[in-house]
Order: sequence, then C-alpha cells, then structure tokens
Amino acid sequence: MSPHIIDITQENAQQVLVEESRSRLVVVDFWADWCEPCKNLMPILEKLANEYNGQFLLAKVNADELQPIAQQLGVRSLPTVMIFKDGQPIDGFAGLQPETEIRAILQKHLPAPWEALIEQANALMQEEKFSDALPLLLQAYRESEEKASIGVGLAQVYLHLNRCDEAEALLDKVMMVDQDAAYEQAMALLKLKREAASSPEMKALEDKHAANPDDMETAYLLSVQYSQHGKPREALDLLLGLLRKNLNYEDGAAKKAYMDIVTSLGQGDPLAVEYQRKIYTLLY
Repeated sequence: MSPHIIDITQENAQQVLVEESRSRLVVVDFWADWCEPCKNLMPILEKLANEYNGQFLLAKVNADELQPIAQQLGVRSLPTVMIFKDGQPIDGFAGLQPETEIRAILQKHLPAPWEALIEQANALMQEEKFSDALPLLLQAYRESEEKASIGVGLAQVYLHLNRCDEAEALLDKVMMVDQDAAYEQAMALLKLKREAASSPEMKALEDKHAANPDDMETAYLLSVQYSQHGKPREALDLLLGLLRKNLNYEDGAAKKAYMDIVTSLGQGDPLAVEYQRKIYTLLY
C-alpha cells in the first residue's frame, strides 16, 4: 500500500485521527464491501492521495467492522468522507462525487501540488544551484497550467543560466495584469544580459558566418561564442550543421562541444531532450 494511505483499526484510530491530523490533513473514507459507490470513490481518493504526495493522509474506515467509530462520528450513509485537522472534522461530503468536486474541496485546505516543487526550487536557488532548480520549476509551471508568477520565476532561473531566449519567451507570455515587480526585475536583467552578450567578437563572427555560411571554422568559433553567452540553441544548431558535414570535425571537438552543451542544460530540460534526439538520429 502507498505510504500516503492507511487502513484505520481500533488500535490506530486515535493516533491517526487525532495525532496525525495535527501535522497534516487526514481524509477519512468510510466504506463497506456491499457499497458499490464506495468502490467507485476509493480509486479517486487513492489517486489524489498519491498525486498530492503526502500533503494529506488517506485513512480508510470499514464502517461494518468499525461501527463504533462510524457511529461516534455521525456517519449516516456510505460512502462518507470527512477531512480532519487538529483532531476535528472540518469538511467533507457524502455520496459519490466527481474528481473535480473532490479536488475543489481539497484545494480549500491544501496548498497546490506544485507549491512543494517551488519550495524545493527556491531552496536550491538560495544555494545558487540553478541547474538543479530548473527541472522543478519546469514541472511546477506545467502542472500549474503556466501560472504567470511561476513563469517569471522560471525566467529568472534561465537568466542566471545565461539562457536569454528561453527567459524572453516566458516573459513575453506574461499578461499586463501579472507584470509585477518580479517581472520588471526579470525584464531588466534580460536587457543587461542581452547587452553583455553583444560582444564585438560575436558580432564579427556573425557577420563573417553570414557572408560565408560554408566556412566551418567560423561556424565552430561562433558556436563557442554562443555557448558562452547564453545562446545554447544557436550554438547547438551550428554544431549540428558541422556534424552533418563532418562527424569528426576538429578531431571530435565539435561533437564533444555539442554533448557538453546538452549535458549542461540538465536532465529532462526540453531543449536538451530536443537536441539529444537530433544527435542520436545523426549518429544512429
């Protein structure tokens, strides 16, 4: 059984309903073998208990076997669900309810599932472990259906990693109503990063590459500049073009540079996944 789900017994009822509910919510599901709606409700509750990953404990009570507990808590029909906090029921419902309705009831009392991801990411950012924070914020951004404040935080991480294009794409999505102080700060940092990245060396190489796109040495040098100035996509595109012409260019230096950039992006990063797929297609 999941660590987030427990069966109530006479022996553990006091500990779960009173003691455990002082540290987190306990969702108590009263059910019975003969109750068909109970059998339809339980998988929904179990799914949510695992999804919320310990933010609440699902406690299952067989009302036939534990009639005194059910009677003491005033259970009159099955299924009945009660939400306990600090030893007292604070909410609940009777009968089979759709998942959307159960989620709405839980969300009144619980932080959103992605908030734990944001807390972990913020702790890593305090330690300047931005590469480690990135996948957590990406997941939170997706799970929150692209909540603007999370998008701004994600953009700030990208900026710390000198990945201006990804940061700018996120900031462009922020509606005017959500453009707060954190957004303005990120936009200012983006402007500074863009200005710092416009080095004379890069501009000269860009002009030379534009004049002669087949010059492999210029393309390689420009890819190095791009990788050092927060333009991983541009760097990878140039290196991929080189590898398509000569897989062992510069005794494998181009291939190594390509893989180093992909690795630096972090496991699970969408850009890394995209370019891993492209290099594997080329190699195999």
